[in-house]
Amino acid sequence: MIIKVCGLKEPENIKKVLKTSPDLVGFIFYQKSPRMVNEKELSEWVEGNTALFGETKRVGVFVDAKIDYVLNAIHDFQLDYIQLHGTESPEYCREIMDYWNFSSIRKAEIIKAFPVDENFDFSLTDIYSGICSYYLFDTKTPKHGGSGEKFDWKILTEYLGDTPFLLSGGIAPEDAETIAKLQLSKMAGVDINSRFESAPGIKNVEEVAGFISKIKNN
Repeated sequence: MIIKVCGLKEPENIKKVLKTSPDLVGFIFYQKSPRMVNEKELSEWVEGNTALFGETKRVGVFVDAKIDYVLNAIHDFQLDYIQLHGTESPEYCREIMDYWNFSSIRKAEIIKAFPVDENFDFSLTDIYSGICSYYLFDTKTPKHGGSGEKFDWKILTEYLGDTPFLLSGGIAPEDAETIAKLQLSKMAGVDINSRFESAPGIKNVEEVAGFISKIKNN
């Protein structure tokens, strides 16, 4: 199961989290988030410390950002994935992909996030099929993620699409055993964030390590 640790921003904390061997780490590029990265400082650190990431892939999280901004972040932070957490359309995604088809710039795979509540219609994901490597199902709130709130995971049984997904939204250290027992064929992994923090953007490394161990060993 893929484990993504999202909302990292401080180099020393990132170094410690990387030692727990998550599959993905997420950097947030959204100014309204308390986990927004310091772009200049962190891009320089990433460039000088690429070996620390090992097999861990980098994800940039964006909310209705200009395409040039996304493309520059992919280059500057050597991103492997972009997570689109706003109202980005399939056409927006295709426009980014068109740049990759006709340019030598760094390419990244796409994760499209969807805000889920008890009334969510999973057929809304259909128009992104074949465009995104993963979907991410997060709790519907005005904050675009990082709320610490869960949605009712039972609704995930209504998802009948082919694209694998990551579960997000209020996942806490004590949820590891419950998540490991979920019987959802298209669930590829989980995205953890605010419930593992001592402060916004600062992860409790012991809790992250314990969670990863429980998930990977179940």
